Amino acid sequence: MKRWTKREFLVASASTLALPLGASVLGKAAYGQDKSVLRVIPHADLKNLDPIWTTAYITRNHGYLIYDTLFAMDEDFKPQPQMVDSWTVSDDKKTWTFTLREGLKFHDGAPVKAEDCVASLKRWGARDGMGQQLMNVTDSLEAVDDRTFEMKLSVPYGLVLESIGKISSNVPFMMPKRVAETDPFEQIKDYTGSGPFRFVSEEWTPGSKVVYEKFEDYVPRDEPPSAAAGGKVAKVDRVEWLYFPDQTTAMNALLAGEVDYFEQPANDLTPILESNPDITVEVNDPLGNIGFARFNHLLPPFNDPEVCRAAIMAMKQEDYMAAGVGDQKYWNTCFSVYPCGTPNASEVGSDVMKVGDPAKAKEALAKTSYDGTPVVIMQPTDIPLLSAFSLVTAEALRKAGFKVEMQAMDWSTLTSRRAGREPVDKGGWNMFHTWWIGADVIDPMSIAFSGDPEKGWFGWASDEQLEEARKAYPLAKTEEEKLAAAHKVQERLWAIGASGHLGQFFVPVAYSKKVSGLIRSPVQFFWNLSVS
Repeated sequence: MKRWTKREFLVASASTLALPLGASVLGKAAYGQDKSVLRVIPHADLKNLDPIWTTAYITRNHGYLIYDTLFAMDEDFKPQPQMVDSWTVSDDKKTWTFTLREGLKFHDGAPVKAEDCVASLKRWGARDGMGQQLMNVTDSLEAVDDRTFEMKLSVPYGLVLESIGKISSNVPFMMPKRVAETDPFEQIKDYTGSGPFRFVSEEWTPGSKVVYEKFEDYVPRDEPPSAAAGGKVAKVDRVEWLYFPDQTTAMNALLAGEVDYFEQPANDLTPILESNPDITVEVNDPLGNIGFARFNHLLPPFNDPEVCRAAIMAMKQEDYMAAGVGDQKYWNTCFSVYPCGTPNASEVGSDVMKVGDPAKAKEALAKTSYDGTPVVIMQPTDIPLLSAFSLVTAEALRKAGFKVEMQAMDWSTLTSRRAGREPVDKGGWNMFHTWWIGADVIDPMSIAFSGDPEKGWFGWASDEQLEEARKAYPLAKTEEEKLAAAHKVQERLWAIGASGHLGQFFVPVAYSKKVSGLIRSPVQFFWNLSVS
């Protein structure tokens, strides 16, 4: 006799009911029978629209639809020209000159100019980890003419193209100069891009629907697509993101043909999806994701690194992966801050993460400054994986002697609130959970590894030795020196208890077999996709 899980029972019950108002009235019937529409269930609700202001992946994905980049990473993680037509490097490796492709236009019809790119790079460089390091060695960045700009460096720098072509948050998207001159720490209000789709702001309904329409004047490159690189060909007239906060409802929408593409189904739903002959389920990201438990280093109790380290000792990766991911074919433990299986991966300094024992954490906590201050954990209930991570941490920390207060909210609220540095009694926080795609944390340049409390990532860890090691990485003259710098970064991250690392996992996508053209990449792209 079949044993039903609660989720399977709900799915079977829901399949006998009419779906809620959704994609069936928002697709071709509303848009026109002669137009092609790709209907997508995104992994989160889109509320913050500035991909430089936030590292949230939902905003990054939004950015890729409407903006373009100077360079882009191919499937081998090598930077390839995108908006750039040609470039030169001086003999001393300190002057880089870039010339844009002809025919580039913004969605308002204005030509893309070098001055737009200069302003965009400067704004990105104020927020992104790799951008900050690049700007630290940039003496000048100026437009030469309408299609050419020049970057002069103080020293030869080994990651210029890798930086301005990085594949994930924060992506250096090109915006009009008037937009890019917005304070980097304030959100933009003008969403004019030059990418293959344009954002239809008048149809945006937070919590429900986001709409993008094909930009007819976009000129894709001639090369075949390869991850973020190559030709960005919009093969549908319209992309609709239809947000379903409930995973079961979302799955049933896909099974019923109400939507075409489910970006991040919960892993316990995948067996049901796999059993449907009209649905494809596959892992599209070769590097997977790294789970993070992030501390706020500005506020008690995690302004004491030893308290952070005691909390990390309570975290057992197997518990997080079992609760959040499930089937072990989709995860593995990884005691490196860099994805296991990548060149910089090692277990240097990782003893604190290997403990995984609340009893030993309690012993360590007793030797710290911890005075019973409650730990406020922000729990995003609309993302099952992160909600599960939050619950595992709460239980582990309580067993280790911490007082814990859970505060439930949706992910978009969390991504706004985490930017605040206020005390807890004024809306502040102590912890949140997230994940980084492997490509984002593959080397020390990630903003997640920053030790600069002013310019660094949310949580604002502070460590001068960490910053010196990060600066040394792109200036290294040999691979041995680069690896030594990467290992030093890892040592310092564990020493200050920057974050808890919760394991390496892989999340499948699910889509109708009417959809073709999926690009294999750590990032979800919606060009090259067509619906038959």
